[in-house]
Amino acid sequence: MNLIEKIKSKNARIGIIGLGYVGLPLIIEFYKAGFRVTGFDIDPKKVDLLRDGKSYIKHIDSTLITQNLKHFSPTSDFSRLSEMDCIIICVPTPLNRHREPDMSYVFNTTKTIARYLQKDQLIVLESTTYPGTTDEDMREILEKTGLKAGADFYLAYSPEREDPGNKAFATSDIPKVIGGYTKECLEVAKTLYEQIIVKLVPVSSTKVAEATKLLENIYRAVNIALVNELKMLFDRMGIDTWEVIEAAKTKPFGFQPFYPGPGLGGHCIPIDPFYLTWKAREYDFHTRFIELAGEINTHMPYYVVGKTIEFLNKHGISIKGAKILILGLAYKKDVDDARESPALLLIELLEDKGAIVDYNDPYIPNPPKMRKYKLDKGSIPLTAENLRRYDCVVISTDHAVYEPDFIISNSRLVVDTRNLMKNYRDYPEKVKRA
Repeated sequence: MNLIEKIKSKNARIGIIGLGYVGLPLIIEFYKAGFRVTGFDIDPKKVDLLRDGKSYIKHIDSTLITQNLKHFSPTSDFSRLSEMDCIIICVPTPLNRHREPDMSYVFNTTKTIARYLQKDQLIVLESTTYPGTTDEDMREILEKTGLKAGADFYLAYSPEREDPGNKAFATSDIPKVIGGYTKECLEVAKTLYEQIIVKLVPVSSTKVAEATKLLENIYRAVNIALVNELKMLFDRMGIDTWEVIEAAKTKPFGFQPFYPGPGLGGHCIPIDPFYLTWKAREYDFHTRFIELAGEINTHMPYYVVGKTIEFLNKHGISIKGAKILILGLAYKKDVDDARESPALLLIELLEDKGAIVDYNDPYIPNPPKMRKYKLDKGSIPLTAENLRRYDCVVISTDHAVYEPDFIISNSRLVVDTRNLMKNYRDYPEKVKRA
C-alpha cells in the first residue's frame, strides 16, 4: 500500500512535532478524522499534562483531549519518528537578539527527523519562515541520509494560519496553502490535508507557500504601523483615532479597518516581517517599507510609556516610585498567550524609570518561562481595593472581562491603549488615551 492509499484509508500514522498553539489544534483535527496521531515535544510538562487529558491552552477544551486519548499519544521519545508515515513540524521560529531569524528549532528538529528518516515518509513544515527554508536548507539536512526528496521521501511546506481565540474560524475551516518540492510531494501533502481541511490552495512551490505566509503577516504589520503612526499624529491634533477608523470603515469597498495599540504581540506579526528583510539581503535588496513599519510598531511601547509619564506629571506624580498596574499581559484580547506581548516591554520600561509595576491578567495568573523576559511576579486580583492602590492603571489588553465602569470608578488615573474606555470624554482629567 503506497502512502496516498494509506492516508485515504486512515491507516497512515501521523506525527506532529510541537504541541503548542499550532500543533495541538492540528492533532485534534487529525484524530477527529480517524487517524492515529503521535505528538512530539521536548517539554515533558506538556507531554505529562496531555497524557492526563489536560489542555494547557485556554481556547482548547480539555474534553477534546480526554475523549480521544485512544487515538492520540503524546511523547518526548523522538525515536518513534521512525514509526510515522507523515511528520508535520510546528516549532517556533523566533528572532535572536540581533532581530535575525533563529532557525535552531527548525534545523535541530530536521536533524532529529533525519536520524529516523524512512523511505516514503512525508515531511511537512508549518512554521513561518523565509523562502527557501524547506527546499534548500531542510532538504540538504534530510538528504545527507542518502535518501532523496521527491524520490525516496516527500517534502512540503504548508503555513499555519491559526488565530488563537478566534471562535469564527476552526483549523478545518481555514483554507490551507500547500507547496511541494515536486509535483509528487504536493500530491501526497494535498491528500493528507484534504482529510481534515475544507479547502486547499495548492501553489507551484514551497517558496511560494513560504512567501504567502510572510505576505499575509507583513500586510497586517504594515497596516497596523500606519494606524499607529496616525494615532500619534491625531493625538497631537486632538482627533479621536478610533472614531476616524469607525467612520472610515463604513465605506463598503477599498478600506479594511486596522486598529492601533501599545505595540505588536504574538508569534507572527512582530517577527515574520524580519524573516523576509533578512533573506532579502542575500539578494542585495533593502526592504525599506517593511523595516519602516517595524520601526513604528516597535516604538509604540516607548510612546505609551512617554504618554504615561506625561499624564502622571500633569497630576503632580513622578514616575519614580509611582505605583502602576498593567491590565492585560496577553498580546491580544481573551487569549492566554504572552509571546512577544508589548505588555512585557511596558513593564520593563516603566520599572527602568523607577516605577513599581504590577499586572493583572485572568488568563495568565503566572507568567510562563520566556526566552527574552523573566517576570518574577504573578497576576494580582482585580478588586476595587487593589485598583485604588495604584497611581495609574495602564490598559494593555482589552479582555472582555475588563468592565470599563468598574475600572474607571475605582482607579485614580487610566491610560487606555485599546479604546476600552469608549466614554473617555466623560472623564477628561482621569483618562488618557495612548
